[in-house]
Formats: sequence, C-alpha cells, structure tokens
Amino acid sequence: MPSFDETLKLAKIRLLRMHREANSGHLGGNFSCIDALMTLSHQVMKAGDRFILSKGHAAGALYVTLWSLGKLQEADLVTFCKDNTLLPGHPSGGGIPGLLFSTGSLGHGPSLAAGVALAARHRQTDTQVYCLCSDGEWQEGSCWEALAFSVHNRLGNLTIIIDQNGWQGFGRTEDIISYSDLTSRIAAFGADVQRADGHNTAEIERALKNKSADRPRVLILDTVKGKDLHFADTMESHYLPLSEEQYLAACSNFDGDGHS
Repeated sequence: MPSFDETLKLAKIRLLRMHREANSGHLGGNFSCIDALMTLSHQVMKAGDRFILSKGHAAGALYVTLWSLGKLQEADLVTFCKDNTLLPGHPSGGGIPGLLFSTGSLGHGPSLAAGVALAARHRQTDTQVYCLCSDGEWQEGSCWEALAFSVHNRLGNLTIIIDQNGWQGFGRTEDIISYSDLTSRIAAFGADVQRADGHNTAEIERALKNKSADRPRVLILDTVKGKDLHFADTMESHYLPLSEEQYLAACSNFDGDGHS
C-alpha cells in the first residue's frame, strides 16, 4: 500500500492531467486546497463524518480525492467537464459519492454545514462536519451569519476550513475588500480559531485533530494559489488552463519526468 505522501503526489499529477485533458481552468484554487482536502479525507475523517465543499471552483480537487479513496473510478475522471458527465465544473447531482449539496453560488457552505452539524447533535451522533471555504467568499454575509449561529449554538462538531490564498475572481482580497487575514475577525465572533500552513500536511492534520469540545472550530490555512504551477500566486491561475508544455513542466515538479 502506498504511503500517504505517495498517494498525495499521485493525486496532484492526476488532477493536473484531468484539467489538461478537459482544457479547464481554475487550477489555482484546486492546488491551494488539495493538501488540506487529501489530509482531511485520508487522515482525519471517519465513517459517518460529513464534508461540504463550499468553494465550488475546487471541484477537481474533490473529484481526485474521491478517486484516491476508490469512490470514483478512472472512467469517471476522463469525463470531467464534458457533455453528460457525472463530474461538472461545480459539483452537482446525485451521483457523486458523499455530495450532500450542489455547489455553485459561493458563500452558502458554512450555513449548510451548520445545519448538518446541528441535526447531528439532535440525533445524538458523534458525526463531525467539515466545510471547506475560500477566503474570498467570506465577503458574503451568509458566512458571517452562519458563524454567529454556530457559535451561539456551540456546534463543537463543526469545523470550517478556510483556504486563505489571498486571491479572488477580480484580484487580491486585500485590494478588493482589505482582507489580508481573516483570523482576528473570526476570532472576535467567539469561534475556536486556529491557523496553519496549508501545504504542510502534518501541520494540517494536527490542527484538524486539535479542537474545542463546545465551540465551532475555524481552521485558517495559509496557502499559495496555484502552488507548484508556473503561474502560482497570480490572477491567471484562477482562470487559465494549461498548455501541453506547462502541463509537463508542472508534472515534473512532482515526479521528475512529467509522467505519472
């Protein structure tokens, strides 16, 4: 059985190939969160836990993670973003394993996750609920309403993970709405706030396993948009697909020869 590090590397290479074959953009947001998503799914979540992807642009990272877990097949991945696919650019539909809600309009994940967490508590289960957000979508009022609701109801079974890569659709978050770091703002609401290197899987795992029993946790991950890609930490990584030359160069960052 391959180690987690080997599995993560293969997932990143497969993510690159999937986007290249579909000629699809949004790789930047996928590569800023795939370390966290793989760590959560392989190292932290247990049977019965629930996951909600709020940052729908990271659909590719979700699909590849499910593939790495054996929940999606190779035949599914080759249809990514194509006609009649099970795997559209934003997760939707009933055929994706574990998908509780379709994702498209950003900013709704925290509210949905809070509702699932509250329902789990009413059922007296030990279900943990995890929600992955982007930092840009925390300009949505619904996120702050969900945070206030979660703190008020002491949803200790809820973890909100924020991929804080510093970019959104029209530029840097600090230039659009003065969001360079969400930590102090979220801490002011009374949540259990932690911060970690979003590309250090051991640090992510420790943070995810270290939580308060009676408060919702918000884990803020410092990440690089388009980590390991030629256009890392740029606006281009939000939109542009890879050329064949760029694809091979990116693959070589993981396995040395551009092949999986």
